[in-house]
Amino acid sequence: MKMKAVIFTLLSATILTINSNLSTASEAPLVSIKSQDAFFNNIKAHCGKAFAGQVTVDNSSSDSFANKALVMHVRKCSDTELQVPFHVGEDSSRTWIITKTGSGMSLKHDHRHKDGSNDESTMYGGHTLDAGWAQVQSFPADQYSKELFVSLGIPQSNGNTWQMYIYPEVFTYRMVREGREFRVDFDLTKPITPPSAPWGYKD
Repeated sequence: MKMKAVIFTLLSATILTINSNLSTASEAPLVSIKSQDAFFNNIKAHCGKAFAGQVTVDNSSSDSFANKALVMHVRKCSDTELQVPFHVGEDSSRTWIITKTGSGMSLKHDHRHKDGSNDESTMYGGHTLDAGWAQVQSFPADQYSKELFVSLGIPQSNGNTWQMYIYPEVFTYRMVREGREFRVDFDLTKPITPPSAPWGYKD
């Protein structure tokens, strides 16, 4: 009986030690670098605010953005993700999602219909390939986006690179590829009343 008691005591001590070790275990860190942390935090500093913008470069023949109020809203922020809706007049279908991934940052375009359902063309975007700067990051099209663009019949978009610039007085969203450039600048010196939640999201 004494031997059984000793074995039981040893087993109990072992289990307590294992449980103790498990309780002190922590998740693996999400690594990042200074330039991208600074870029992320420069945008995050405007969390909750909205700003008006205007198209400063557009060499296409489309008038999708002409004579419409353009508003970006740094709507929701965490330590790893920024949600920034981009409203075009009454169209609230677009949300930029900037995410720390542990190997850089990604930019995704969440496109929704008015009923909140996903657009056929959604979650395209890119991932950083280098350090960038605290003021500028570039997001060349990722593989998911390239395959999506081919399936949608717009393979020319495979060459897309999206860029974001954040300076004290202006935020810029830019898309470039061979023969194509689109750019919107937002005035950060004059916050405006934030719009309602974009399609597919809730206030």
